[in-house]
Amino acid sequence: MSSYPISLNLAGKRVVVVGAGTVAARRVTSLIESGARVLVISPECDSRITTLALEGSLELLERSYVSGDLQGAWLVHAATNDAGVNERIAAEADAQGTWCIRADQALLSEAWTPASTRVDDITVAVTAGGDPRRAIAIRDAIAEQLSEGELPIRRVRPSDGHVVLIGGGPGDPDLITIRGRRELAKADVVVFDRLGPTSLLESLVPDVEQIEAGKRPGHHTLTQDEINAVIVDRARQGKRVVRLKGGDPFVFGRGSEEVQACVAAGITVEVVPGISSAVAGPAAAGIPVTHRGLANGYAVITGHQLQDLAGLAQLDLTLVVLMGVATLPKLAAGLVEAGKSSSTPVALIEQASTPHQRVTVGTLATIAATAATVGVKNPAVIVIGDVVAVPNLLAAESAFAQSVR
Repeated sequence: MSSYPISLNLAGKRVVVVGAGTVAARRVTSLIESGARVLVISPECDSRITTLALEGSLELLERSYVSGDLQGAWLVHAATNDAGVNERIAAEADAQGTWCIRADQALLSEAWTPASTRVDDITVAVTAGGDPRRAIAIRDAIAEQLSEGELPIRRVRPSDGHVVLIGGGPGDPDLITIRGRRELAKADVVVFDRLGPTSLLESLVPDVEQIEAGKRPGHHTLTQDEINAVIVDRARQGKRVVRLKGGDPFVFGRGSEEVQACVAAGITVEVVPGISSAVAGPAAAGIPVTHRGLANGYAVITGHQLQDLAGLAQLDLTLVVLMGVATLPKLAAGLVEAGKSSSTPVALIEQASTPHQRVTVGTLATIAATAATVGVKNPAVIVIGDVVAVPNLLAAESAFAQSVR
């Protein structure tokens, strides 16, 4: 059967659904979401339809269908379990020039519903020659690829500028969230850090502008003020700007400053959280930041500004330090001076979750010298506490045992 695919604007339109079982409940929900004025007619109802009626989302007549019920309807769904009743409904709808969808015999209808779903502002609707399971399988496969940013979902027509801050995770490109991957695929401009999953940039089409804004000790490609200015400028040009960061944008990522800059400029902005390296880095090395009987919490600090080490030394918490390689000697010595045991285990995880990950372990007394000897470099996560030596967790415990012999 040949057909002509079409999408309908049902906002404010009267739609009559006869029948109130499981199939009808699914369709009613979609109809309400589309803005239709829904009337359901059935002597017995699925609990979901009853709830929607009580909420005022639809009108419900708890009786059997009678001739004349379709008057004024713009669309009709015949969804009873009686083929004869469905046939009568379809005939009456056809006589008055109203489209009717039959749930029991789709190919006998003048209209039918495809297997459909929605990913952001993209609607996927699939028909498969009267084979609903086949249509569902194809729909789900397309929706999955859309969700993961594997299909060309970037807008072609100009739109209002918008900024999305994406946390790219600890390093492995597979650890970016599905939503983050999808938003990256929509970008007109990507402003990225070197610690983000930059290999994903290779999947973007050539005309996506890519601007490096990486920072490392003693060198900034762009200052923070310049980064703020760039994302605002491109958004004002009507472009969709992605700010791709490592870890999570709000964990020492200065993401809040970028949000403030967008809001001050009248630019819409959203944040896609990422997996913070403060937790994922240790986990990749087999180190839990909490463990029953050893640490019932953890604290995360930046190594750029070491302040109240005395207070941290007294806490019975795992201490996680980001961006702390340069200040490691001062950090270790300061914690010992403040009362932390010099035998406290320490681990340094370089390039966590990537093929180049390396774990260096020691104690507060030895770690600075060991790190200097092996040449530990950023990016690295520092973990301080007894959790470093938890037995039987990947290689971390055995490596620590070797280091303290």
